[in-house]
Amino acid sequence: MSVTSETLAPPAALRPLAWLRKNLFSNWFNALLTIFSLVFLYFALVSIVRWVFFTADWSPVTIAPLLFLIGQYPRDQLWRPALSMLMCVFLIGLSWAIWERYVKAFAIFLGVLLGVLALIPLETPTITLGVRAVFLACPVLIYLGFWIGRRLEVKGKYIVTLWLLASVLITLVLLPGIRSIPGLPAVPTTAWGGLLVTLLLAVGGIVLSFPIGVLLALGRRSSLPVVKLFSILFIEVVRGVPLVTILFMFSIILALFLPAESRIDRLLRALIAMVVFSAAYTAENVRGGLQAIPEGQVEAAKALGLSSFHITFFIVLPQALRLVIPNIVGQFISLFKDTTLVVIVGINDLLGIGNAVLNLRPEFVRLQMEVYLFIAIIFWIFSYFMSYASLELEKALGVGER
Repeated sequence: MSVTSETLAPPAALRPLAWLRKNLFSNWFNALLTIFSLVFLYFALVSIVRWVFFTADWSPVTIAPLLFLIGQYPRDQLWRPALSMLMCVFLIGLSWAIWERYVKAFAIFLGVLLGVLALIPLETPTITLGVRAVFLACPVLIYLGFWIGRRLEVKGKYIVTLWLLASVLITLVLLPGIRSIPGLPAVPTTAWGGLLVTLLLAVGGIVLSFPIGVLLALGRRSSLPVVKLFSILFIEVVRGVPLVTILFMFSIILALFLPAESRIDRLLRALIAMVVFSAAYTAENVRGGLQAIPEGQVEAAKALGLSSFHITFFIVLPQALRLVIPNIVGQFISLFKDTTLVVIVGINDLLGIGNAVLNLRPEFVRLQMEVYLFIAIIFWIFSYFMSYASLELEKALGVGER
């Protein structure tokens, strides 16, 4: 008995009118619902466009754009944050060449945005020709980094090394300055603000909290009683209190117990508080991934003679991190948005600068909608691209597939 198999032809693509009839106008109820939705969207979009371009007053944002970017950083030292930004956009271009799937969309969007900002005719003395030239050079450097990365076939480990070196140079030398170096005077962190502080807290919190969270998750499953007890106490105590409490503890209470000559910078104290808070939640996310790994894999690895170190870091941990990518990225997005809480302890992040601008002039008090909407859009852009990169990473690793 022979079995014959027939190859089924793929379903024919529906024409536009046929697709509309099938999906939007299949019956009278769907037709009414579609018409009602289209009318609602039309009037909503018209109202939004009219308000954004004709009714809204964006003068609190356009009057001091550099204030939203770098706060009160000395204007005679603008070359330092400008050089830091140029280094970062060049490295973004290099990263685009190596990790195109995850960085391409953000790199293109950032290049276009900075190019447009350089050409917007803002009537403000802070936006000089030099500032416009720096913004206009950013898309060029992004493409140059992409071209060099493709031409030289730079390896990913070198890009990571360059990012680490650039981070150390920017955060420890360029921005704070060193008194002993001529032309590089010290700038206290009290003068920093805006998007600069927000990104420093977010990126620093994410980069530092992740390895600490992984170690805490491993420590909670450790067979050593002291390590296990310390990890459990740390995670449960930190997760049991809100972030505001931890910020107050590190920013105010901790400073009271330290001598005046050894007090830690307030921005660094806020960063430590965010790292501690995020590390506890990251640890629980990673622990959930570790528990999902079948015990048979560990037993098989032991049967092959692998050590506990090799089993953990080459078999169990990679699979666990792969499983909890959505949870970890969600935690990082939450941490990025939680940076706005530092305004409570007197740090002028992006939200703090927005509040300060509203108090510059009496007429700005009624323009809170414009300022807060501008800040919300900035947070949404960064959160969206973090989520987009996470989805692409999940697809590349096959998360959710067998």
